Amino acid sequence: MRLLPRDERFFDLFTSVATLNVEAARNLLELFKAEPSRRGHLVESIKRLEHQADGITHELVTRLDRSFITPLDREDIHLLASRLDDVLDRIDGTARRTAIFRAEASPEGAVMLADVIARATEQLLNAVKVLENGKAPVVIAACVEVKRLEEEGDAVYAEWLGRLFDGEKDPIALMKWKEIYDTLEKTLDQAEDVANILESIAIKHS
Repeated sequence: MRLLPRDERFFDLFTSVATLNVEAARNLLELFKAEPSRRGHLVESIKRLEHQADGITHELVTRLDRSFITPLDREDIHLLASRLDDVLDRIDGTARRTAIFRAEASPEGAVMLADVIARATEQLLNAVKVLENGKAPVVIAACVEVKRLEEEGDAVYAEWLGRLFDGEKDPIALMKWKEIYDTLEKTLDQAEDVANILESIAIKHS
């Protein structure tokens, strides 16, 4: 029997942001598959998801400030919330770059990296959904897969960035796609950061 209330809604809020990350990553993948003239609504959709995630993250931090007893360490809650939000910020930043740069048809490498990001966000959601139930092996397995996907993404990034420099004759197009590739790679790094935090929390509370 608890003498003081412990706010469990943190887990619902984590799941909400992780779900938005999956939706945004899928939109990003569709964006890179789409014709340039049909990307606008996807860019706007990702921006709306990013705003929603910001609102949920703000609610989570506010709830943390008001909670006397929390289900996880306060530092872990704040770190997980901010890093999950950072993933969507990166996805939004990538989408906005395609619009700002007036990027032409996507090279295959961009589609491949976006696909890896989508799979990584799905694994993060799998981990977040069971965090409340203390299923450390499930959380850790998902985190291990995110780290594997980050390595897969690094290999795709290295190969296709090399192809870009070998084959692109237009220096402006080269600069545009290098920037987009870099942002995609940083998005995967951000997903791995979330996985590291989730793994640490799972081990701590197992």
